[in-house]
Amino acid sequence: MAEYYLISQLPSLDGISESTPLPITEERFSELCHRFLSEKACAEFDRLSLIPNIHNEKSSSDLIESWNDGERNLRLALAKIRADKMKKPFDSGNINFPPALIQAARTATEFDSPMEAEKFLNRYRLDFLESLRPSDSFSENYVFYYWLKLKLLLRIREFDTQKGEAAYRNIYDSIMNGDTLEVSQ
Repeated sequence: MAEYYLISQLPSLDGISESTPLPITEERFSELCHRFLSEKACAEFDRLSLIPNIHNEKSSSDLIESWNDGERNLRLALAKIRADKMKKPFDSGNINFPPALIQAARTATEFDSPMEAEKFLNRYRLDFLESLRPSDSFSENYVFYYWLKLKLLLRIREFDTQKGEAAYRNIYDSIMNGDTLEVSQ
């Protein structure tokens, strides 16, 4: 029942463009969730990220499991395609990537502009997340869906083209030169 009170207070995130201010902040949404969700749901909420744990931590939420699997596979497919382009070895394990995922990764690696590639990938992620949207709009899974969508919408707004281009060139040059480089997020 608490989810009903939480979700009924939330503004819609549908139809928001990159230039439109978001109707809610991460802080406000988090505050609401911690007020209305159970302790178990709050623990799931606090662990939820756009970047899934590499160790494949299990979740009690099917939506979170699907998101983590999809995002992990997207990242592995991108790494595999990029490695293939540079004629470098990359072990993606025994994963059989769906054709649509491979096509999205290939398309993203074809952009000359890293910013355009990121915008494309963000749109792909939003579409993937939309495919996971729960039919029950008053469930914990809907709260998790909303949190991921809010994070994706915020992520694209944080991009700085010049800083991103410089970081991209730095990483690319280090890979081509065989240097080791630590990348912070």
